[in-house]
Amino acid sequence: MTTDFKTIPIIDVGPLVAKGDDLKMGQDPSVREVIKQLDQACRETGFFYVKGHGVPQTLMNEVKDVTHKIFHLPLSEKLKIKMTPNTGYRGYQKIKENITKGVPDLQEAIDYYREVKRGMYGSLGEILEGCNQWPKEPANFKASMEEYIRLCTDLSRKIMRGIALALGGSADELEGEKGGDPFWVVRLIGYPGKSAAIPQNNDIGCGIHTDYGLLTLINQDDRITALEVKNLSGEWVPATPILGTFVCNIGDMFEEATLHRVINNSPKYRVCVAYFYEPNFDTLVEPLEMCVEKSGGARLNQKAVYGEHLVNKVKNNFVP
Repeated sequence: MTTDFKTIPIIDVGPLVAKGDDLKMGQDPSVREVIKQLDQACRETGFFYVKGHGVPQTLMNEVKDVTHKIFHLPLSEKLKIKMTPNTGYRGYQKIKENITKGVPDLQEAIDYYREVKRGMYGSLGEILEGCNQWPKEPANFKASMEEYIRLCTDLSRKIMRGIALALGGSADELEGEKGGDPFWVVRLIGYPGKSAAIPQNNDIGCGIHTDYGLLTLINQDDRITALEVKNLSGEWVPATPILGTFVCNIGDMFEEATLHRVINNSPKYRVCVAYFYEPNFDTLVEPLEMCVEKSGGARLNQKAVYGEHLVNKVKNNFVP
């Protein structure tokens, strides 16, 4: 549940990263302090910056730099990895091919998903079956992105362990059948700079929305503020870039995700690399028993299979 927050908190997750493989990490005082801050941030804002995360700044910069290079390639080159239903909805989207609540967004993007082999999830995962499409240039892009995804997955797992402890469960409460085999999505997004040639009513880089899954890590361009988060009073709070941090937020698989949007008012082209950490693709998401007990036995939220939720979004958010 969000509040009338005016700023987005910064959390040093270093102690959590250091102890994250130890299921008894909750006994460490420095880890308990991180858990306390995660608990407060998830309840009050749904968004927070994370520092001390262990992902090298050089790699964070590299994936953004390469993303800039790719989006500045000729359109004919980008269309060689065009997203279609036949590619499992993986690949490049032109500007305004992404749809948020029926309105085209002023962005171009490349989508990557965890590989889904044929028959892996039966009919549920059929439309996402396939391999990711990688541009031929820059040559190091695939290797850099795979390392980046590996590190973001490990970081997200450790943050989720902190959140599990904040909820009153064990460190691995949200693993196993729930999230022990996590799905992931990576979206490289490019937002054109503001121009007098673009009508004012079409300058929304990404419309008001929440994220699909559990946890998002946003690696955004320095010096360009475009991401905005909505507080309880309806005010838009800027997520101003802070060097060396990710902007992190919780998604739809929790009780309430926080609304946010992107408007690039800078004349400069802006990119971000968004990593989405998800539950197991075929898991049934429902209120945890410990949370049901805390609410007096009431199950306030409906059940949902994560893969069904994702597939429904994929079918409705993209122009084929």
